[in-house]
Amino acid sequence: HEVSLDREVQLERGFLIWGFKKDPTDFEWSFWNEWAWQSLLWSLIGHAVVSRLADNFLPQFRLAVITVYGFLSAGWLLGVRGLSVLMLHLSISLVVAQLRSPILSWFCSLLLLSTLNITALQDLQRGLYTSEDQYYLLLFSTAVCSLRCISFSLELCWHPLQAGGPNHCSHLEEKRLKTLIFQFYKLTAYCFYHPLFYNGPIVTYRDFSEQIERPVCKVSVVYVLSGILRVCVWWCLAEFMIHFMYMHAIQSHETYLEMLPPWALGGLALALVQFFYIKYLVLFGAVSLFVRLDGLEPPKLPRCVSIMYSFTGMWRHFDVGLYKWLIRYIYVPLGGSHHGVFRKLVSTALAFGFVCFWHGCHDYLQYWAVLNWVGVLVENGLALLFSSRPFHYVIVRCLSPRMQRRGLALISALSTAFLILSNLFFLGGIHVGRIFWKRVFVEGWSSVAVPMVAFLYCFAQVGLEWDMR
Repeated sequence: HEVSLDREVQLERGFLIWGFKKDPTDFEWSFWNEWAWQSLLWSLIGHAVVSRLADNFLPQFRLAVITVYGFLSAGWLLGVRGLSVLMLHLSISLVVAQLRSPILSWFCSLLLLSTLNITALQDLQRGLYTSEDQYYLLLFSTAVCSLRCISFSLELCWHPLQAGGPNHCSHLEEKRLKTLIFQFYKLTAYCFYHPLFYNGPIVTYRDFSEQIERPVCKVSVVYVLSGILRVCVWWCLAEFMIHFMYMHAIQSHETYLEMLPPWALGGLALALVQFFYIKYLVLFGAVSLFVRLDGLEPPKLPRCVSIMYSFTGMWRHFDVGLYKWLIRYIYVPLGGSHHGVFRKLVSTALAFGFVCFWHGCHDYLQYWAVLNWVGVLVENGLALLFSSRPFHYVIVRCLSPRMQRRGLALISALSTAFLILSNLFFLGGIHVGRIFWKRVFVEGWSSVAVPMVAFLYCFAQVGLEWDMR
């Protein structure tokens, strides 16, 4: 079907593998690939050079130097007007944070985030640029910076930053002004840290401020070269997939999804989630290498989706930075797991609701968020049930350790099936999720679902073994 796919989605001429066309329909991969080769990769290399020079010759001013570099780099790519939009967000967040009210800071942050989805403001920001790609770069940068502004504001509410000791200034107004300037400098340094500026991964302000002031440890050449080699291998693998598999072009057409035999449909689902994993290995892996060169500890890279066997594990181990951010600023402040079942339900729901809102709150994101929320609650409920004294006693008495492991793998296989379904809503939209639901769980419950669960059972066994290492 390559000819018909080419006619409908206009496959691009491949450059990695001679004679093969590539699928350009994954917007995120095409977008960041183009920006990386055009400017981002070179600006990241420039950051590494400037940071190393500052560490050698001006160690006491290293943070100021890399902040200026990040600010100028953002201005170079986003323009003065785009930079003004970002500075407006930062300034409003800092001013509201002076009130030391987490509720007001949250209200302000959600209001600022909502402006990214207002059509009139979107059209206004589009008018700042001559190309759509520049607008999307501003949009993504603003969305990621909004998480940093929330982190900084809440930390400021909980632990106020001071410019020096209590007797640093003789006049109260002068001290307040110096403190405000100091806070603005810290916020700017945090938000405009170049390696993390455009697409993350997310690092909380507490972690960033603790690590950026440490002396930079020397990184061996072998470590740097091995890191570059790994990222190149991941990038080549991702390019190989879009040159040969065309999974994103296929998923965008319901006709092909309806035509595919069951095993091919399952293979398509696996290819989509695997490509998503490899894509973020490249995006986060390349950036994490530069972060380590600055002496910071970036969040762990995503864990392979083939050994994910639960909703909870997916959230903990895929985007680790976002998970820690949600735990610190939403889940724990709202009660989490230490203040009863109801508070846990509410805090979990609001965490997923915020992620949905941050991504744009489209209808397919709402399906995805609800499925994840229900999945996490069901998993936690079953864990609580099986750990209760009566059930635990029966399980230990009646089942051997091997049978307990098999039972856990079977339950995990069912959870993984719905985890994949929720990710298909996220990656492909409502039409993809509904077709998979209809063909696998409704029409194919007897012929497709059983072999699929057996297949996922093996995946779950591998994931369980991995966690027991």
